[in-house]
Amino acid sequence: MTRVASIGECMVELVERSDRLLSRGFGGDTLNTAVYLARLGARVDYITALGDDNWSEEMFCAWRAEGVGTDRVLRLPGRLPGLYLIQTDTVGERCFSYWRDSAPARDLFRIPQTPAILDALTSYELIYFSGITLSLYGEDGRATFFAGLDRAKASGARLAFDSNFRPRGWPDRDIARRAFGEALRRADIALCSSEDLEMLFETSAQDALAPFQTIPELVLKEQMPGCQVIANGSSVHVRAEPVADVVDTTAAGDSFAAAYLWARAGGATPPEAARAGHHLAGTVVRYPGAIIPRAAMPAFERWQRAT
Repeated sequence: MTRVASIGECMVELVERSDRLLSRGFGGDTLNTAVYLARLGARVDYITALGDDNWSEEMFCAWRAEGVGTDRVLRLPGRLPGLYLIQTDTVGERCFSYWRDSAPARDLFRIPQTPAILDALTSYELIYFSGITLSLYGEDGRATFFAGLDRAKASGARLAFDSNFRPRGWPDRDIARRAFGEALRRADIALCSSEDLEMLFETSAQDALAPFQTIPELVLKEQMPGCQVIANGSSVHVRAEPVADVVDTTAAGDSFAAAYLWARAGGATPPEAARAGHHLAGTVVRYPGAIIPRAAMPAFERWQRAT
């Protein structure tokens, strides 16, 4: 079975309901992907740092209950996790507000435990991270992280990069563009959205990706339902079925990434994996919050034996 490492940050999630009351959960893009990977049957570890407070303990236990590996989760005494608030409009689009500047995950690649984390990366077959992951660490932390990815790749790991771009996580776009460029040059699988790329590079998605033609496998998610899959010398458009009853688009891209990577690990072709991604994402947007009830997980006719 493929061993997957998902790297990033999980935060306390507050969702503002229609009555203005708040419901509390947890979420974060790469954690959401790790949970959905685990639910699909993948062997996945989450790599991050938490505090030693009650909320961190609650998250840690919840991940384990979901089947996500926690051996690589560092616990930093006296620290508190980040927090974000979701507000959702009448068509299901969401707005995020963050309180995360001192979150322990930001220090993952500049603490005494960092060398052990970098060593551990070499033991995985697939390493998944996102643009939000890159925004956490600062210039020095990113340099350490990229060096660790290079070591892992030299040991046989494949790198999957998701282009999640949140402008508020970056001091300026030039720094973000350089970091994204470093990630795209290393990626074996790039899961990008045209919206992210156009926002970051201030040009068309095709022009933004032009310097990165050597990416072996590229999924470009479009603003209209569907994506373009470019792999093995061919480009295929994979349509997504429209969803009429959208409740909340939180984690749509995260769940797409999980099903895509799971299906690919199980032997699906890239277009087949994209259809699996659309299938899971189309279910997730029908429920509030990042993580849907386990009973709501859709059935997949193929790729049930992910390896």
